[in-house]
Amino acid sequence: MRQMFDSTVERLFADLASPAAVLECEGGAWPRAMWAAVEESGFPLALAPESLGGAGASWADVCGVIRLAGRFNLPLPLPEAMLANWLLGAADLAPAVGAVSVAGAGSLCLHGGTVSGEAADVPWGDAVPFVVAVTGGAEPAVVLLPTEAERRQDSANIACEPRATLLFTDVAPVAQAPLPAGWPADVLLLGGAMVRAAQIAGALEAVLAMATQYAGERVQFGKAIGSFQAIQHQVAVLAEHAAAAVMASEAAFAAAETRIVRLQAIAAKICASEAAGIGANVAHAVHGAIGFTHEHSLHLATRRLWSWRSEFGSATAWSQRLGRAVCAAGPDDFWPGVTAGSFHTLQERA
Repeated sequence: MRQMFDSTVERLFADLASPAAVLECEGGAWPRAMWAAVEESGFPLALAPESLGGAGASWADVCGVIRLAGRFNLPLPLPEAMLANWLLGAADLAPAVGAVSVAGAGSLCLHGGTVSGEAADVPWGDAVPFVVAVTGGAEPAVVLLPTEAERRQDSANIACEPRATLLFTDVAPVAQAPLPAGWPADVLLLGGAMVRAAQIAGALEAVLAMATQYAGERVQFGKAIGSFQAIQHQVAVLAEHAAAAVMASEAAFAAAETRIVRLQAIAAKICASEAAGIGANVAHAVHGAIGFTHEHSLHLATRRLWSWRSEFGSATAWSQRLGRAVCAAGPDDFWPGVTAGSFHTLQERA
């Protein structure tokens, strides 16, 4: 299934997400035709159970799809929709109809059948009709909420991707169900971190290809700059971090069989976020001034790298949480925790 998904989506994104099309979307218009083509492909429902109309794919099956979304700078909430419909399916709820996003941050409460509170930094929250969130409290619930009727504070990241904070007051969910037993209330934050890690990995693969090609074409002092040892060293550093981000995200997706594994997801986001900053810097150093121009496509990837590394938890925030858990576990539990893929002190909560 993985090979079929990757080959199909690569052709689809190559046709839809050209640099010109991505730049046009940064003007703020919702790409209806592009979303319609992606929705028709069925990938927003890939992780939903077959019994609910999805493809029943595993996280390992779709890692390549999400990496390709990052590589092509896809200006759509496809990764968020896949995560949202996965969680709805896990709660035995039907997938959302149309575009949907997720709320990984904020504070929502469910009381008397209505939801109140804030969903912060919702990707494409100004364009999608629905958002999936998890309410707080002693009995967390998965809720599918409408977005069009709420007060909204619009913003954007530095890649000009829309973000919105949604303020709810006694809103009736379109659908709701208890969060599966034993699942953490921050499952969407954790899932969003894992998804962003894969997107970063894909974008790093793109900037590595661009830097390698440019270093072989740009001539200085009568030679291609790729023949200079300093440039070779920088490209090697970029390749190293791109490979590390790819492997970390692949490991996290492979571990997420029935649920997202916290340690692997955190490690993937830390690794990818660190690689994003280093990789973007190296790519611009190799390209020189031309890489900063609006006409060159490098900035489409690097602006997303700089944005995505902080979304759904920064490397610093996740590193602090992981560090506290390791220290609390003590030296005797360090290696067993690494090999088991879990530290008992790494709390399953936000």
